[in-house]
Amino acid sequence: MTGGEAEGSGLDDGARANPRHDQTFPELTPAEIERMCRFGEVRRFVDGEMLFETGKPGPGMFVVLSGHVAVTQRDGLGRVTPVVDQGPGQFLGEISQLAGRVSLVDGHAEGDVQCLQIPPDRLRALLVAEADLGERIMRALILRRVNLLQGGVGGPVLIGSALSSDAVRLMGFLTRNGLPHHLLDPAVDRDAADLIARYSPSPRDLPLVVTPDGKVLRNPGESELARAVGMIGQLDSSKVYDVAIVGSGPAGLSTAVYAASEGLSVAVCDQRAFGGQAGASARIENYLGFPTGISGHALTARAFNQAQKFGADILIPIEVKSLECGRDDGLFALALDDGEELRARAIVVASGARYRRPDIDGLPKFEGRGVYYWASPIEARLCKDQEVILVGGGNSAGQAAVFLSTHAARVHMVIRGGGLAASMSRYLIERIESTPNIELVFNTEVVTLDGASEGGLERVTLRSRLSGEDWTINVRNLFLFVGADPATGWLDGCGVTLDRAGFVLTGAPAENGRRPTQALETSVPGVFAVGDVRSGSVKRVGGAIGEGAQVVAALHGYLADALG
Repeated sequence: MTGGEAEGSGLDDGARANPRHDQTFPELTPAEIERMCRFGEVRRFVDGEMLFETGKPGPGMFVVLSGHVAVTQRDGLGRVTPVVDQGPGQFLGEISQLAGRVSLVDGHAEGDVQCLQIPPDRLRALLVAEADLGERIMRALILRRVNLLQGGVGGPVLIGSALSSDAVRLMGFLTRNGLPHHLLDPAVDRDAADLIARYSPSPRDLPLVVTPDGKVLRNPGESELARAVGMIGQLDSSKVYDVAIVGSGPAGLSTAVYAASEGLSVAVCDQRAFGGQAGASARIENYLGFPTGISGHALTARAFNQAQKFGADILIPIEVKSLECGRDDGLFALALDDGEELRARAIVVASGARYRRPDIDGLPKFEGRGVYYWASPIEARLCKDQEVILVGGGNSAGQAAVFLSTHAARVHMVIRGGGLAASMSRYLIERIESTPNIELVFNTEVVTLDGASEGGLERVTLRSRLSGEDWTINVRNLFLFVGADPATGWLDGCGVTLDRAGFVLTGAPAENGRRPTQALETSVPGVFAVGDVRSGSVKRVGGAIGEGAQVVAALHGYLADALG
C-alpha cells in the first residue's frame, strides 16, 4: 500500500493523540529532498489525478514538491473515509512500498501537484546509501503500517461472527502477515447484514471477505485470500537467485537479512506467514538486547522489514512442494504449489518444524474450533473470563500460559511429567508459580475431546499417568504446545540426509574424494540447513538467528567455488 498515514479516520485528532507523530510524518528539508532526487524522477499530476489506487501495485514513494495530495480509505463496501492531506516537504508511502505491494488507500491530486517519485528498487537503494535520512524514512514507513494495523485502515473486510473458527483462522493469517483488516458482525452492523442478505451465504460460506476492489470471497483459504488482496507478487520465472531460502522463521529471516545486505540475490518462501513458531510467541524475555522482553511477532516483523530493505524477495504464502538437485545446468529448482519453478544457485533449508498433533480422541474435529497451537490476542479474546486448558511444559507453553492468564479466568497447565525444571527456563517457572490463576497439573495427559456435532469444543477428559484415573473439565478452549516435528517432507528424493527423527543432518565428514563439508552444509553440496530443522540445533530463537548469520559465509564460499 502507498500512503495510509493515519490511525483511524482523520489525521488531526490522531496526530494530537500520537506522541510519535513527528517520527511518523517527518517533514523533509530542501537539502534532504535534493539528496533524494538522484533516486527518482519528477512527475506532475493534474487536479483529481490518481497517484496510487487501492488494490493496485504501489508505484513507490512520493515526495510532494508542490501542491497537495489527499489520501482516502475506500473499502469493498463502497465507504470512503479521509485519511490525511500531505503537502510540500512530506512523503507518501509505508513499508509495503519496499516490495511494490498493492496500495491499501487512494491518493489523488488536489489541484496541480508536482512530486518526486521513487520506485521500490530505488527506494531500497536510498535507504542504504543515505544512512541518516534512510533511518528516518524507514522508521516512518514502519510506524505508518503500525498505525494502519491499530486502526484497521485498508485491507479486506471480514463479514461474520468474531467467534467463528474460520473468522479466527483468517484474522490470524492476516495479523501474522501484518496486513490491516477489520471484521463486521452482521448481528450489529447494517452494511454487513445487507451484504449477507444480498449473497445469501450458507453457514459454510461464512465469513465473507470483501477485498478493497469489491470482490466478495466465500470463506476463502489462506492462499486464495492472499492472491485476492495482492500479498503475493509475480514471480519472475526467468530469474536465477544466488540463494533460495525455504522458511521465514528467525533462521530464514536472519539468512535473508545478512545475505541480501552482502549483495546476494535472495528469495524466501513460506507457506503461511513470516516468523514461524517464534512469531506466535506472546513474549520472549531471554533474547539478548531486550531486557523488558519482546513479542515474537514484533521481533520477526523487524527482521522481515530488514530483509525487504536490502532487496530480498519474500513469497508468502507459497508452499514448496519439492527440491530438484543434480540438474544439468548446475542449478537447484524449487517446485511451488502454484505450478511455478524457482531456480537458485544455492538452497538454505530453514523450514523449521510443524506443531505436533498428539494422539487425542476427537482432536481433528475441534482443530480451529476450540483447539489451537498458538496463543495470539485473537485466541485470547475468545477465552476472556473463561477457564482454559494448556498442554505442554516447554518455554513456548510457559510464555503462552502467562499471556493467557491475563485474559482467562483460570489456566489449567497440563504437564505429562512431574516437573518443569528440565524443559523450561527458571524465570518462566517463577512467574508461573507466582500467577494465582495458573494451576499446574503434573503427570497428566489429555485423552478425549467432546462437544456438539456442529459446535465447538465443550469438554476435555484428562487422565492421571500415575493412577489411571479419568476426570472431565468443561472448557471451550484447549491450547497444545507439545513440541513439533521437522517440516522436511518436501526434501524427499533430493538426496539430503535426515536423522531418524526427520531433522536435516549437516557437517558430514568428507568421503570419496569430496571436499570437506561445512558445518551447516547438508549431504548435497550447495544445500545448507539452519535453525530448528537442523539436527543438533539448540532450538532457541538466538541460536536460529546466529546460524542464519553464520551460513552466509558458507554461501559465499560455495558460490565462489561454483562460479569460479
